[in-house]
Amino acid sequence: MTIFEEKDKIGGMLQYGIPDFRLPKTILDRYKARLLELGVKIRPHVVMGGDLMIDQLFRDGYRAVFIGTGVWRPSTLGIQGETLPNVHFGISYLARPVSYTIGQTVAVIGMGNVAMDVARTAFRHGAQRVMLFQRGSKSPASDHEMEYARLDGAEFFFGKSIQRITPKGPVFKASVLNENGRPVSVAGEDELVPADTTIIAINQGPKDKLVNTTHGLQASERGLLIVDENNMTTRAGVFAGGDVVHGSLTVVHAVENAKNAARAMMRYMEENE
Repeated sequence: MTIFEEKDKIGGMLQYGIPDFRLPKTILDRYKARLLELGVKIRPHVVMGGDLMIDQLFRDGYRAVFIGTGVWRPSTLGIQGETLPNVHFGISYLARPVSYTIGQTVAVIGMGNVAMDVARTAFRHGAQRVMLFQRGSKSPASDHEMEYARLDGAEFFFGKSIQRITPKGPVFKASVLNENGRPVSVAGEDELVPADTTIIAINQGPKDKLVNTTHGLQASERGLLIVDENNMTTRAGVFAGGDVVHGSLTVVHAVENAKNAARAMMRYMEENE
C-alpha cells in the first residue's frame, strides 16, 4: 500500500487545515509512525494528476485506488478587490499562518467553522481585533466553535453583504432579509470597515486535476466526485470518500466514509483476482 501525498506531511486537512490548538500535530506523527510500522509506503511531494496519473498506477500493478484529496480550492466572492495584497483566503491562511503578515485588525468574510478557525488563529498570530461578517442572520458554524471564537475575542456582525474590498478594508451594504433570515437584496449606503487584512472564508471546493487527467472519472456540477453505494467512482477500481465526495463536512464523517470505501476496496480486489 502506498500513500501519494502532495505536501511534505500526510494528514491533509488534519495537518494543514486544523490549527494546532485544536489538533496537536504530534497525534498525526504517531499515526504516521504506526502506518510505517504496518508497512505502508509514503511518497510525499507527488501531485496526482500532475506528476503522476491514475492510469500509471494501474499500469504499475496497483489493483485499486482511493481518492481522498479533500476540498482545497477556496471559493471566491467575484467582487472587486480580491486580488489586492491585503486579501487572503481562509483555507490557504490556515495551512501556514506564519507566512502571512496580517496586522492588528482582521476582517473575516464568512462565519462557518473554517472562519472560526481563521479568527482564532489570527489572534494567535498578532491580531488585536478580529471581526466576522455574515450576509444572513445566522452562522453556519457549530455553536461550540462559535463560542470558542467569541471567548478568544472575535466580534460577529450579521446582515452585512460584502460589496468590494479596498486597501483600507472591506465595504458592505446592509442585507435585506426575508422571514427566514436569508438575504434577498441590499439597501443603504456603503460602509467601509477599516481592517489591515481581509480574509475570505466562505467555502471551498475540490481541485479538478484528477478529473481532467483520468479517463472515465466524472464529477458533479460542484466538482465533487460521483460514487456509488460502495464508494466506487465512475472509473472501475477507483474509489473515493470524504470531502471530495460530500463537500466540506467533519473529520468524523470523512473517517466513516473512508472506512466504508476501504471495505468495498477489499471486496473489489477479492472479486477481481
